[in-house]
Amino acid sequence: MSLAASCPRCTAPITEGDGAWTCSVHGSIHPLWRPQQASYESFAELVNRAADDLPTYLPWPMSPGWSIADFGCVANTEKAFATVTTTVGTSDLDGPVEVTVISEDPGVGLGSRCAGTAYDDPGEQIGLGPHAIHVRAGGRTVPMWTVDPSIEDDLFAKSVFAGEADGRWLWLVIRPASAALLLRDEWLLADVTGFGPEALEMPFGGARPTW
Repeated sequence: MSLAASCPRCTAPITEGDGAWTCSVHGSIHPLWRPQQASYESFAELVNRAADDLPTYLPWPMSPGWSIADFGCVANTEKAFATVTTTVGTSDLDGPVEVTVISEDPGVGLGSRCAGTAYDDPGEQIGLGPHAIHVRAGGRTVPMWTVDPSIEDDLFAKSVFAGEADGRWLWLVIRPASAALLLRDEWLLADVTGFGPEALEMPFGGARPTW
């Protein structure tokens, strides 16, 4: 199988027994299915696992030179609970840039892991005061608020934004933090589960994120 199982909240070992998965840290889990190396074939497997339950978002159209470096979904045999994609490229001001997009049901914890925040969900910062940015996701405008990482040094390493889209959390994690200026224009996030021939145009490659 091209997608391997792991814990959605951490890198601790997991075990399977009688169709159930257990993390040595977090107990009973729905596993995160993630490839060792991004490819069209493993991406097609991801879409098949998640298509009927929730969107898989990518910045689209992708800028020249950008590629899909990683992706995954949190799912059991019956339902998907979260999806994640990471695209990588360069900007003139920031050099190498990494953009991770997570769509997840409340309480899954994958977005928090990617963002390095203290709690599974974005928390009380969402909806308080004016939003920081907005994106277009699934044909609608989604306001997003800044979420602080739990480690102060990460404030310069990455920018984290979160909001609500169709009853789920939508996260954006951007490295380095200064690359958030790329969002000054309204970003378009396309749900690739609805792609047809354009799926063949998706480029894969680049360094896998360390989360």
